[in-house]
Amino acid sequence: MHPPASAPKTKDRGKIAIVVHQEHSRPGRVGALLERRGYELHRLCPNLGCELPEDVSDYAGVVIFGGPMSANDCNMDGIRRELEWIPKVADQGVPFLGLCLGAQLLARAAGGKVGPHPEGMVEIGYSRIEPTDAGRAVFDGPMHVYQWHREGIDLPETSELLASSEHYAVQAFRQGERAWGFQFHPEVTLEMKEIWTVKAAERLKMAGAHQRGVHLSMHSLFDPPLGRWIDGFLDGWLASKVTPAS
Repeated sequence: MHPPASAPKTKDRGKIAIVVHQEHSRPGRVGALLERRGYELHRLCPNLGCELPEDVSDYAGVVIFGGPMSANDCNMDGIRRELEWIPKVADQGVPFLGLCLGAQLLARAAGGKVGPHPEGMVEIGYSRIEPTDAGRAVFDGPMHVYQWHREGIDLPETSELLASSEHYAVQAFRQGERAWGFQFHPEVTLEMKEIWTVKAAERLKMAGAHQRGVHLSMHSLFDPPLGRWIDGFLDGWLASKVTPAS
């Protein structure tokens, strides 16, 4: 992203709400980059009973991460509460970022749909995304990104498509001025890849999934540009918060 203004890398910048879906979930590189800028991470896991704050105006941003459940799992109290909560974040002028499941929840909360690929394809491993004309303000060009999902997004008319891949049309989108959804995982580190490809090895048997060795061997090629990109994106994202008039 080409930010309208840079958020300086300094100390005591405020707090970011990070929403995760499992006890062992980690915010990875995105969390580390936010902490490096001086933000305090406020971890929330509604699936484990955490309350989601009604007033988020004192947060510098909200990030919802991925998880193995579906955005359609409204029988899960945590998922249902997130879907109800997401519009409140935007209404209060707070930057929102949804990653994988978080992006799918953003789309559903805005009136979109989430479901499996019509041919049963998944994206697990690296895939190439292509920016749309609108997305060229966010992505300099095509980029390989890390994926781990088996459902995709059908955007509502109010969303702006920013990038697509060969098998999934929606890879990045914007909802309004401050809410962004990325189907891929810019937060995943090499250590996280090593863990995921062992603990969820059964997913690597699905149509379209890459084998473990491909995940790990491609990291050194594709991760550095992805890391530089998300680092730059976060500056503009953080700068988009609406500051109430004094």
